[in-house]
Amino acid sequence: MTASGDGRFGGRAAVITGAASGIGRAVTMRLAREGADVLALDVDEAGLEKTRESSEGIVVTRRCDVTSATDCREAVEFAVAEFGRLDILGNVAGIARGEHFGEVTEAAYRQMMGVNVDGYFFMAQAAVPHLLASASDGRHGVVVNIASNAGLMGQAYTVVYCMSKGAVVQLTRALAMEYIKQPLRVVAIAPGGTETSLVHGYQMPHDVDFDLVMRYTGARAMVPPDDIANLFAFLASDEARNIHGTVVSSDGGLTAG
Repeated sequence: MTASGDGRFGGRAAVITGAASGIGRAVTMRLAREGADVLALDVDEAGLEKTRESSEGIVVTRRCDVTSATDCREAVEFAVAEFGRLDILGNVAGIARGEHFGEVTEAAYRQMMGVNVDGYFFMAQAAVPHLLASASDGRHGVVVNIASNAGLMGQAYTVVYCMSKGAVVQLTRALAMEYIKQPLRVVAIAPGGTETSLVHGYQMPHDVDFDLVMRYTGARAMVPPDDIANLFAFLASDEARNIHGTVVSSDGGLTAG
């Protein structure tokens, strides 16, 4: 199978993690609709099938546990074998929860860092050689990482989540500098509140101090995942060819002041 669609991403191939729901599903659908061939990855195979069925264009699905370097490498190799190239990596998979710092177990800590940090690193490490190989005629390979406003500000009861998203911010910046002389762009999006299953399933301990929580809830309503997919599509496109190493906030002004 080769990338052959019309539209802004015609002739290009993408790998998107966390594609079974939320932002990952919205990004997959947007890129496919604009002509990209997309490999949609997640551990939720039923959700992946819903994404595939809802998409216009070419979407191939594959189960992938991003905490496994082997899974990440094999998924990228599968994409290149399937599409003949790789042009875009979207690191979207993530988990979140509210918790008292002193009550975080080692297992919970390892799980969140594994999905939110290790997965981004392993996917990028596997994808970058192929992104560089596909770059031509002034067109760069692109990595788009989904960070968070939590990676840019301290938040009570989310210490591990803030740590993990801060790591995504620094992964973006450091990787951008290492490849600044090569045909690769690396950018990040830092969303605020977004209407996803991650948010709807989010729980806080019953005894938190909500005066602290309200400091980072924002004054504006949450946005649908399509809003983040719109920004992703722009950043992954040639229209954003001069944007590199940048963290773009889409948070309704939450981190402005």
